[in-house]
Amino acid sequence: MNDTRGDGPVIIELDDATAPQVDPASAPPVPETNLPAAEATALGVAARWSARRPSRLGRWFMGTLAAFLGFAVSIAAWNFVASMLVSYPSLGLIAALLAGMLILLGLALAIREAAGIARLGRLDKIQRAATRAQISGDLAAARLVSAQVQDLYRGRTDMEWALRNLSEAQPDHVDAADVLIDAERHLMEPLDRAALVEIQAASRQVATVTALVPLALADVVAALTLNLRMIRRIAEIYGGRSGTIGNWRLIRQVLAHLVATGAVAVGDDLLEPLLGGGVLAKVSRRFGEGLVNGALTARVGLAATDVCRPLPRIQSKRPRVRQVITQALGGLFKSQPEPPGGNTG
Repeated sequence: MNDTRGDGPVIIELDDATAPQVDPASAPPVPETNLPAAEATALGVAARWSARRPSRLGRWFMGTLAAFLGFAVSIAAWNFVASMLVSYPSLGLIAALLAGMLILLGLALAIREAAGIARLGRLDKIQRAATRAQISGDLAAARLVSAQVQDLYRGRTDMEWALRNLSEAQPDHVDAADVLIDAERHLMEPLDRAALVEIQAASRQVATVTALVPLALADVVAALTLNLRMIRRIAEIYGGRSGTIGNWRLIRQVLAHLVATGAVAVGDDLLEPLLGGGVLAKVSRRFGEGLVNGALTARVGLAATDVCRPLPRIQSKRPRVRQVITQALGGLFKSQPEPPGGNTG
């Protein structure tokens, strides 16, 4: 039998109905594999993990477990001290004194935590009252809010000059909006500047640590620690110093707000003014993740200022995230310009 296939290519004809219609212009872009998505970065993972609210069954289980362990430890400590008093009275007395000191210190810590939570609640209460006074235009309510804010900062040496100027200007206002605007200008502006410095410093630290630390979970721990410290400092600046439990509740509220509003997503469109278009596609994964974590930290800090600020923003504008990121991270990539006239040193 003769072979009639020949040496040419084999052509298989398809019907027009079965031929795939492919338009190169409609093809999806090739994803960047060297730069992590914002949701997959250390701070993005930490934000989603912190914002998750456990189920009611889980909360009941953890509360019951904590109560049982506390009860068991208390009974064991009581039996230990009682047996020591019977067997070795002198050593038992020392054990009883140490147990009493632990109880007193535990009560002191509980009182401090309760006071910290109360301070945060006071800030939230003043903020809601200021919002109601601004909407209603009630002059008496606005003056009451101004007095509450002054009482909040009375005794702070860094606010003496602002309080004195505000007390001199307040009697001249006959409009609720003017009262609140004057209180914001005198009291909130210096605190806003101090909070912005903390946000920029934390953003630089998070970006640097994430880019330089090669360990798997070290960047997550560092991002959480630095953001927790930043939020604590912002709360202290606005007069809401809290304890460990209050600070953790505060950071959970801030991160939950960021996750709910989709503010955790940070991409090239936000960092392009800092580094230039397309540069993020050329950097290493760790370096890009550090930049994204720094940008997320800036957003967390701005959200914390909105939560901790006793007065809502009436006339002052909220800082733009791009400006904060550029000021915080720009020095890591751009050399400082020389002063006019050159170096005279």
